Amino acid sequence: MTVSIWQADDTQPLREVDFLVVGAGLVGCAVAYFAAQAGRQVTITEMRDVALGASSRNAGFMITGLDTYYHRAIERYGHETTRELWQLSAQTHAFWRRIAAGTDVRMTQCGSLLLAESAEEARDLELAARAMQADGLEVEFHSTDPLRRGYFAAIEQPWDGAVQPYELVQQLYKASGAELVANNELYAIRQERPDVVTVYTRQYRFEARHVMLCTNAYSVHIDPYFIGRVIPTRAQCLVTAPLKDPSILNTCGYSDYGFMYYRTTFDGRLLIGGGRKQNKPLEHDTTDDRVTDPVQRVLDAYLRAKFPDVEEPVERRWAGIMGFTPDGLPLVGTLPGKPNVGFAVGFNGHGLALGAGVAERAVDMLLNRADPGVLRASRLD
Repeated sequence: MTVSIWQADDTQPLREVDFLVVGAGLVGCAVAYFAAQAGRQVTITEMRDVALGASSRNAGFMITGLDTYYHRAIERYGHETTRELWQLSAQTHAFWRRIAAGTDVRMTQCGSLLLAESAEEARDLELAARAMQADGLEVEFHSTDPLRRGYFAAIEQPWDGAVQPYELVQQLYKASGAELVANNELYAIRQERPDVVTVYTRQYRFEARHVMLCTNAYSVHIDPYFIGRVIPTRAQCLVTAPLKDPSILNTCGYSDYGFMYYRTTFDGRLLIGGGRKQNKPLEHDTTDDRVTDPVQRVLDAYLRAKFPDVEEPVERRWAGIMGFTPDGLPLVGTLPGKPNVGFAVGFNGHGLALGAGVAERAVDMLLNRADPGVLRASRLD
């Protein structure tokens, strides 16, 4: 986002803060929580308000793992890295459950199904299931379609779940105890002294000891370092009116290598997301969160093909902007020349799968100079 000279002319009131988080989404609020646990006084600044970006525009899936099948992840990242990231994902979900426990956050352990749209994908699913079982992950492989909707095979992960993501982030923000400055776009960051970072925003000039950028897809608007390292990518969803029979789908489903996904909502609607694969040039490298007709036509066709028994009309359509990285893994590091400005970005559409674990490592890195391991951003240099 950009800020004009009329909106802010660098004479905004100066505020001294301890630990400044930029971005009040899922990861930003998790960073705020962990920084507060480390004894820091935390302020969050956000260009909109809590959870109004991609954190509440997703499907609300708590599916353990990465955005690639397990055996493919081993081929790409190595066995130890894949196991480490799986554990980071499990750790993240355990944290979300602790945050939601005893609150009004709607969450359910409905399990998940990774479904094959073709015989080729079914073979990949079987190989993935064997690799997971060999590592002690008690998934179940279905050689036929457990939903009886024309899929070829499935992996079932019964421990997975679904959440109302907006409620989760609101509760996480509350648990963090952080102060929020909303509706406050950032336009410059400077570190000219070893122990002070100056952050220029529309309402204030902040002087902070430490700054953490949790801006995901919007990072490219903040510092040129992120260009080519975080690629903004649009995702789109639709949701029907409440179903007469909400039991038609009692799980979270992914298919077509994760390019399609679906669930029922807590008020009994059918949600379908995806359509990006067929429209990659249109949806790639954009922070424009409008819906587009080509993608929505794919979603409408999928609804008719896979859920012909759903008679209820589509009532809502929306889009959100994800941040993808060149190698499919999140990025944790500090900005070049600004050692007190950290970042935790690039979640590849899987912030609910990895966000808390990544946030905790990022805070440890910024405060204690701990090595973030496989997440270190320098791997892309």
